[in-house]
Amino acid sequence: MTLELLLAFVAFAFVATATPGPSNVILLASGANFGFRRSVPTLLGFAFGMTVLIASVGVGLGGVFRAYPVLYDVLRWVGAAYLLYLAWGIARSGAPKTAGGGGPADRPLGFLGAAAFQWVNPKAWVTVVGAVTAYVPEEGYFLNVLVAALVFGLVAVPSVGVWAGFGAGLGRFLGSPGRVRVFNVGMALLLVLSLYPILAENLGRG
Repeated sequence: MTLELLLAFVAFAFVATATPGPSNVILLASGANFGFRRSVPTLLGFAFGMTVLIASVGVGLGGVFRAYPVLYDVLRWVGAAYLLYLAWGIARSGAPKTAGGGGPADRPLGFLGAAAFQWVNPKAWVTVVGAVTAYVPEEGYFLNVLVAALVFGLVAVPSVGVWAGFGAGLGRFLGSPGRVRVFNVGMALLLVLSLYPILAENLGRG
């Protein structure tokens, strides 16, 4: 990978990870509810999950989905169902000190959960396929895939970390449990809206 291509890829990775998506919404809500420090494992998990996903797609998983496209559809709908589960958990949670329902938003999404989430994140799959096909040259392919995966993960840490930091700053101004509840419902709705591309694509097929 040439320096020019590498710089272009860094810009792509920054835009892809800094722009709104399910991971960013989850981090924003996590920062507001639990603070930045408790959200660090979540943001590191997201970055690590993208690194592994790019490496896996680059070395052959993408070929499996091309051969068996139904597997990709199944994975996307599993991801949609999990997003709805997370959205429900966020919507029904109050401030952390008063939350007692044991739901998925009563504590931050952990490192492993965040890493695994990228495998069912529709935006992550679109990003990864675009990254591998557009920025990984054929010469020295496997080495370039590893470089792309590592660079993407490194870029993702600060760019998604901004969302957790913004959420933590916002959390100081939410004040009352009622405001926290309204904020969480808004974040849940944003997660549900992030499913629109899946629904639109499948309606377009019909």
